[in-house]
Amino acid sequence: MINLTLRQLRYFDALARHGHFGRAAEACSISQPALSMQIKEMEETLGGVLLERSARQVTLTRLGEELVERARDILRSVDELGDFARASRDRFAGRLRIGMIPTVAPYLLPRIIGELTRTHPELDLQVREALTQKLIEELSEGRLDTAIVALPVSEPSLTEVALFSEDFLLVRPRKDEGTPVPSREMLREMRLLLLEEGHCFRDQALSFCKMHSSPRELLDANSLSTLVQMVSAGIGVTLIPEMAVAVETRSAAVSVARFKSPQPSRTIGMVWRKTSPLARQLTQISEIVCLSAGKSRGKPAKPPQRAQRA
Repeated sequence: MINLTLRQLRYFDALARHGHFGRAAEACSISQPALSMQIKEMEETLGGVLLERSARQVTLTRLGEELVERARDILRSVDELGDFARASRDRFAGRLRIGMIPTVAPYLLPRIIGELTRTHPELDLQVREALTQKLIEELSEGRLDTAIVALPVSEPSLTEVALFSEDFLLVRPRKDEGTPVPSREMLREMRLLLLEEGHCFRDQALSFCKMHSSPRELLDANSLSTLVQMVSAGIGVTLIPEMAVAVETRSAAVSVARFKSPQPSRTIGMVWRKTSPLARQLTQISEIVCLSAGKSRGKPAKPPQRAQRA
């Protein structure tokens, strides 16, 4: 009988993710020699080599690649046992691992944490900010309980719950305030500054302009803050979601304008695994997220006071 421990499986999983003994040991909060010893014991137990070791990184062998998927299935099932126990309680307590995309987290996270702390004081919130693709991957692998993203994600294994919709607004230099708001066709001829590849907000902005790429853009940024500051410097124009306007424009010499209908928008929602024992509790959390955002489910956000309508 093969006798592997859950601890060994977790260490092996971390090593497979990080590809480096030092980083994996740090992630597991153990010493590198202790991690190496556990992996060596795994290999001796299984009678095969799991890793190809080099000075800079480790690579999974064929046996390692086959084992890591099975190890993750086991670890996910073990985690779900704890979720079943929590789901049976009257109060939602314990760990809640929640992911958020970067164009949501800075603006909603403080309010969400405040509301959840007030309504569920026994929750241990663990927040992860990452791009949608990474969040979906970690959610599917059981490393997150839920994620707040732009819908749809169209992943068959996940439940999608729409929370609210919000419009995209045009941010341009303050000297342009009062001038006609450009149409989507006009935007194609302007220096449209966008987030870098991988951000769903970039794709949504390009879709509004009916562009597959943006040949005139001068900058790919990794944050909305950088985009707004570049607009303030007079380099171009950009689009940002309504929830970001108050934070990102308060120290920038820009003007904010609303497009004519149909206005570009996105739907923010929560997603979780269809097999999650916490589905009922996560549905309740989704209501709290809407409350934290100051929005009714399915309703668009209120226009910011500074926004100019075309």
